[in-house]
Amino acid sequence: MSIPLLHVSRSLTTAARSKRRVVVTGIGTVCPLGVGTRNAWEALVGSKCGITRLSEPDYDKLPCKVAAPVPKGNSSHELNIDSHFTKSELRTMCSATAFALIASEEALVDARWKPTDEADKRDTGVSVGIGMIDLVDVCMTYEALKKGYSKVSPYFVPRILPNMAAGQISIKYGFRGPNRSVSTACATGADAIGDAFRFIRGGETSVMVCGGAEACISPLAIAAFCRLRALSTSRNDMPREASRPFDRDRDGFVMGEGAAILVLEELNHALARDANIYAEVLGYGLSGDASHITAPSEDGTGALLAMDRALKDAGIETSEVTHVNAHATSTPLGDAIEVKAIESLMGEHSKNVTVTSTKGAHGHLLGSAGNLEAVFTILAIKEGVIPPTLNLHNLDMETCLRFAPHTKVKWNATTARRTALKNAFGFGGTNACLCFTQYVN
Repeated sequence: MSIPLLHVSRSLTTAARSKRRVVVTGIGTVCPLGVGTRNAWEALVGSKCGITRLSEPDYDKLPCKVAAPVPKGNSSHELNIDSHFTKSELRTMCSATAFALIASEEALVDARWKPTDEADKRDTGVSVGIGMIDLVDVCMTYEALKKGYSKVSPYFVPRILPNMAAGQISIKYGFRGPNRSVSTACATGADAIGDAFRFIRGGETSVMVCGGAEACISPLAIAAFCRLRALSTSRNDMPREASRPFDRDRDGFVMGEGAAILVLEELNHALARDANIYAEVLGYGLSGDASHITAPSEDGTGALLAMDRALKDAGIETSEVTHVNAHATSTPLGDAIEVKAIESLMGEHSKNVTVTSTKGAHGHLLGSAGNLEAVFTILAIKEGVIPPTLNLHNLDMETCLRFAPHTKVKWNATTARRTALKNAFGFGGTNACLCFTQYVN
């Protein structure tokens, strides 16, 4: 497939201003590839897949019978939620909030940041979003109401509010900095990180706990996305092969669940306490397609503008970027449009840029997609390894961009530091792009 390239003006001076530098000092992960950041990363670069067949009877009559749940059990990479919360605590929160709390604990331990000093607590904020409420919660509560008013849980409203993950994290650790929750469909997790980045860069706070969470795998959600013709339906008996970004035979995304949390920190604050630094956050760009409620703009302008604005915000040129972790969900239309937008941005430099979509391994986590994939982008920078795009057998678009099908590849950057973009796009035409780079003194 040959798609004409778009053009964006690079004649404008970059928008780099006098800014505080922001770095990543902690990471926590609960996702289909495993619980714990190292478990998930090692599974990803080992070409493992967390997509499984949905075996419950309620899925039998649905066109899609595959999804990517968080693995449940007692092994080190599995989740036993009862070991993290009491029954009374679980009554107060939805599964997405529980995922976010577990990932936050790992991230804060990783960052060695659990302040007891009041000033430090006031200088730490939270920016965590949820893309969709739990539809099962709504349905079960409506059925309970039919039995009587008193059967409705007093925690129903807190369970379905999208800001409750941020609220619960703030309450648990006493963080009194900015408390923020964004819900921008599948761009939620990236936007939450972008907001946190701007809070720190602007001087409002020194530390932010940020990311997103999602837990909405259910017959109703699967049925609803099937009605949109958004989900893969052709590989119900081969779940590992269902999500295939950029591949000629892709037919839709696979729904996943989980949470990923980052601890972002002002550079001097991190250095003063000798914190481990994974990467630096350089820029954040946003745009709107202004086109359609569910389909991306066909000319790719929205994606192109978000990436261009992230680079201008970062104050760098396209030639410094050698990796893009794409949003690419495995839909026929969206993947091709994103490739066109990336190549339009990179121009002749495209031959030096490796594009990947990790959704082949963990599916599409909706509101927790951008943040989970930001984690994998950061670890790629840290370790010099680009994770694979599973199931990419036949690229059906003409492009000079590089790809990493099936297995990881070494990141051979042509610049002084490894720099990457992370794209995240959502229904309603909302687009976000984050720019990360290798931390250099």
